Amino acid sequence: MRSNANKNILYSIILLLLVAIVFLYRQNQQKPVEEIIQITIGKVILSGNTMGTTYRIVYLDKEERDFKVQIDSILIVFNQSLSTYIPDSELSIFNKSDSLVFELPYFLPVLEASKDVFEKTEGAFDPTVGPLVNLWGFGPEGPQLKDSVNINSILPLVGFNQIEFDQTKVKKNRPGMYLDFSAVAKGYGVDVVADYLISKGIQNLLVEIGGELVARGVNENGELWKVGVNRPEELGRADELFSIIALDNKGMATSGNYRNYYEADGVKISHTIDPFTGRPVRHGLLSATVLASDCMQADAFATAMMVMGTEKAIALQEKEKDFEIFLIYNDENGEMKSFASDGIKAYLSFAHE
Repeated sequence: MRSNANKNILYSIILLLLVAIVFLYRQNQQKPVEEIIQITIGKVILSGNTMGTTYRIVYLDKEERDFKVQIDSILIVFNQSLSTYIPDSELSIFNKSDSLVFELPYFLPVLEASKDVFEKTEGAFDPTVGPLVNLWGFGPEGPQLKDSVNINSILPLVGFNQIEFDQTKVKKNRPGMYLDFSAVAKGYGVDVVADYLISKGIQNLLVEIGGELVARGVNENGELWKVGVNRPEELGRADELFSIIALDNKGMATSGNYRNYYEADGVKISHTIDPFTGRPVRHGLLSATVLASDCMQADAFATAMMVMGTEKAIALQEKEKDFEIFLIYNDENGEMKSFASDGIKAYLSFAHE
């Protein structure tokens, strides 16, 4: 127990030092034009870029403190741990080797959460599906349709139960296995930023990274934070809403296939890869929105549901009951329908109402 406590203290010291170094570096850099800081009376809005997408943070603070530089510093360290696009990140180093001793505090929690959701979804959520994601063209190298021989040769490398870890290290039981946390990292990053703001005494906040969110407390009008769910149409406007959800101290994530895809030889290839078959999923579920106590869990379950399809997603929520779902799907006649679990109905409204 003392060893783990000392290790946690060491992690914290290393993280603080890294954040301080990045903070000093950023102080000497010119802000990119896309980064925005807005401060009105008691309300602060921050926005910028991270993880290949954008973030937007809104919080209420009587002191009107600006935490942008600190948040950017935390996100840089976060990416240095979990990004597959940074060659010397902890995750990239692990993917090139067979084991890794943790140096930053982010790898272990995402492994623990991934194992939990992997088991609850019976493998539908599987971060080791990365080689297949890359094979089908949704990794750094871009679209490239491969044949079934390649798929069958990679399937033995998929299976999160072949990843072992403890409080200090992680290792793979099969050489060549590859972890990819892109289906959960944004949600985890949202939680990390929200926890930082809470540690600074912020009680009312909304943190969003690439569409994944955490809400705590209320907005400036004393109401629950409200966020939209996009209408899942390929050619629809990116900001066209299907429904609006009020978040009562919840994390929220939405996963869908309707925009992240490409076509090859007339075949539509979606970015959600079934870890059991090695192929892109084909079913009527268009988008899955999950509300949970934290965004990392919501992100992972939303991804799993896009693998499972509508009926299995509903059955999973009814079994687990510790998260809520809102699904948009096409029925057998091709008509767009929706499903809301009981616990979300009181917080749900439709954009056309």
